[in-house]
Amino acid sequence: MSHTDAPARVALVTGGSGGIGRAVVRRLAREGQAVAIHYAGNRAKAEALAEEVVAAGGRALTVGGDVADEQAMAAAFDLVEAEFGGLDVVVHTAGTMHLAPIAELDLDAFDAMHRTNVRGTFVVAQQAARRLRRGGALVNFSTSVVGLQFPAYGAYVATKGAVEAITLVLARELRGRDVTVNAIAPGPTATPLFLDGKDQATVDRLAAQPPLERLGTPEDIAELAAFLAGPAGRWVNGQNIRSNGGIV
Repeated sequence: MSHTDAPARVALVTGGSGGIGRAVVRRLAREGQAVAIHYAGNRAKAEALAEEVVAAGGRALTVGGDVADEQAMAAAFDLVEAEFGGLDVVVHTAGTMHLAPIAELDLDAFDAMHRTNVRGTFVVAQQAARRLRRGGALVNFSTSVVGLQFPAYGAYVATKGAVEAITLVLARELRGRDVTVNAIAPGPTATPLFLDGKDQATVDRLAAQPPLERLGTPEDIAELAAFLAGPAGRWVNGQNIRSNGGIV
């Protein structure tokens, strides 16, 4: 079977209108995958990205909904399967971040982060576990700060530690399904989520930390996601991979 004869894989990217999500959508579409672009609040950005993919000869649709709402996510997965005939890849980039010292963090912000980052990951992982076809892949998102322990990141890192635990257990639970489950833990990456609220001196200091002496780009992270979601990554399973330029 030639490459052109092979059935196209179908991917759902949550948070697909965001910085890393958008790069993942473009990267998967470029290799011929049909992409479903999920958004929570920014429908216009998601639709513009879908139009970009279609204009380049790809297939795309948009799906909305709160990742922590199991009914909304079941409906989103239903829509993707109805439109594209199945689902092979879920890249779960959707997340939120509030930074403050533990002594000062507002507990409403703590609860909001846990709802999106922990419950949201769990809900999406449930749907992926039930629906991904053989040869499929789920890619979750943690953060390198789980290991770096920067001050002010305590509550955020707590949510991502939970993501890593969910990911590693689910990989073992899917024995016999031929579905891989991994997490990417980016380091400082030049996205709106990362840059928001940081002055230039802070950005420069963070960029100087890796031995490669730069911030990551969304495209750097998308390359790893595409690897884990594709044929070259089939023997990588149950792993949390820190993509951070060598920060320790």
